[in-house]
Amino acid sequence: MNGTPRGFNRFLLSLLGLLLLVGGAGLATVSAAPAAARWWQNYAGAQVAWLAALDARTKLQMTSQSWIWLVCAVFFLVVVIVMISWIANQGKGRAGTLLDYQGNADDDGAAGAVKLSCAVAEQALKSALLERTDLYGVSVTSYDFRKKTAIKVRVLPRPGVAPQEVAADIVEMVAVLNELLGMEVPVLLSIGAGARSRFTKAERVR
Repeated sequence: MNGTPRGFNRFLLSLLGLLLLVGGAGLATVSAAPAAARWWQNYAGAQVAWLAALDARTKLQMTSQSWIWLVCAVFFLVVVIVMISWIANQGKGRAGTLLDYQGNADDDGAAGAVKLSCAVAEQALKSALLERTDLYGVSVTSYDFRKKTAIKVRVLPRPGVAPQEVAADIVEMVAVLNELLGMEVPVLLSIGAGARSRFTKAERVR
């Protein structure tokens, strides 16, 4: 329910995991098999010699450094900028407007515009849930989901509280909210167990 490209992220994670797996398998093979270790020494020695020759051929006249290092520095600078931009875009997809209605004289009602903030629904649900003593934590946020505004409700029940009862009560609250707003709002309900809840349960067991 955010603007994160999940498919691309999963591809990158899979690629990174595959590279780490291949690298780990290669290191284990080199350390365990003498033939593989000798092959790697010959191969790595040839590559180091090639890099040294390339560094000698690409040195700048004004300095003793190779211009390849400047290219590498620019490349990694671009990578850092792209990563910072990617990190800044994480979590996007938050919605701020729940209803944006533009009326005109041809409608049954009066002409004008009605804009309802997501904070109205968020605060209504959160205030009602915070009054419950069987919940440790409550979080209500709004997101753009499939070109619609949806609300995500996350609650942390206390130990011993039946999740189905909490879910049924929240469904009733959402139904009342829909009646008040005159529209149906998609709601995602997440019932979790926080660390505080688990620790409290462990203390009671002891």
